[in-house]
Amino acid sequence: MISVNQAKDILKATVSAGEIKHLPLSKTLDLIAAEDIFSHIEVPSFDNSAMDGYAITWEDNLDTWEITDVIAAGNGNRHQLQYGKAGRIFTGAPLPKGSDTVIPQEFVHREGNLIRIIDKGKFQKGSNVRFKGAQTKIGEVILKKGSQITPGTIGLLASVGISEVPVFSPPKVAIIITGNELQELGNPLVFGQIYNSNGPVLMAYLQQIGIKSIFSFQAKDEPIALQKTIDEALEHADVVLLSGGISVGDYDYVKKGLENAGVKELFYRIKQRPGKPLFAGKKGKQLVFALPGNPASVITCFNQYVKPSLLQWMGHEATWKPSLLLPLANPIKSKAGLTFFLKAKIDKDEVHILPGQESFNLIAFGTADCFAEVTEETEELQVGDLISVYRW
Repeated sequence: MISVNQAKDILKATVSAGEIKHLPLSKTLDLIAAEDIFSHIEVPSFDNSAMDGYAITWEDNLDTWEITDVIAAGNGNRHQLQYGKAGRIFTGAPLPKGSDTVIPQEFVHREGNLIRIIDKGKFQKGSNVRFKGAQTKIGEVILKKGSQITPGTIGLLASVGISEVPVFSPPKVAIIITGNELQELGNPLVFGQIYNSNGPVLMAYLQQIGIKSIFSFQAKDEPIALQKTIDEALEHADVVLLSGGISVGDYDYVKKGLENAGVKELFYRIKQRPGKPLFAGKKGKQLVFALPGNPASVITCFNQYVKPSLLQWMGHEATWKPSLLLPLANPIKSKAGLTFFLKAKIDKDEVHILPGQESFNLIAFGTADCFAEVTEETEELQVGDLISVYRW
């Protein structure tokens, strides 16, 4: 049995970034750039007006200008202004040759084709002009490797004409839910059965972090059927998650089934609560996590080990660090030698430990928004002591 930190160090050293794929820009939201991305053009690609107003050549000694042109956005004609002349111009329209300044229309007094600037001291040469290359120069890095692609990022990349982006491809994930006692939602329970909650919660967590290719399996606690399911999942997925059947009971066949499938053990059993009988393994580049069957253990182990591994696979950085250090709102007494992950809620910059910490008990998840980590050397914490918090 190993410590929490040892288990995380093993996974951190084992998981490598996923395959790099060039995807259409519209398909890259929330993914991670796998390479530095450079601009192929200057933006703006021409000097243009930042306002609806009048384009002029700035001269300190001029008081009036004559309007000779009208320039609209998208107008492909190359206008040119002579000295003392002005062009009626609209936002985004190319600045005509011979001009260098735009005066907003609300600061212009117009009589016929003549204009005069109101409060000329507010302006100077270059006012209200977006100059060529002001945003981006050709060859400039506009997105660094490791950056997450947001809607704003997509706008930036589109503005320089990039239609395809190299990203770390999310893994394909298979979920295997084991247990003879499980019943699917929508069906009535018979005596001795419980509803399958682990399948839906794992599916939701995977979707939340951007995993779209998910295979779902169910397996009875029977060695041959379970082995067939494990083998099939490994054929389809990069990462396989199992729930249940990983302890040492008479009907726990998962560990043997993984060995038969050629999965090499990375670790088995962690000095933590909940979720002590956690198995992590590898087959080639494939990852396998066998989680305990208790629902709170599944959620704990997913958030502490599976989620950081998947995010690291997808190119995210610092996936293993706590979200926050916050003061406790209530005291804790603990058992040294085990790390405890407690269901908790953040309120007013404090972390509140919730009732219902048993591994079978999901009621606290109705309000919880994080886990609070009590380290294995800790026996007691007081109100106001800082504690590591993992948000989900």
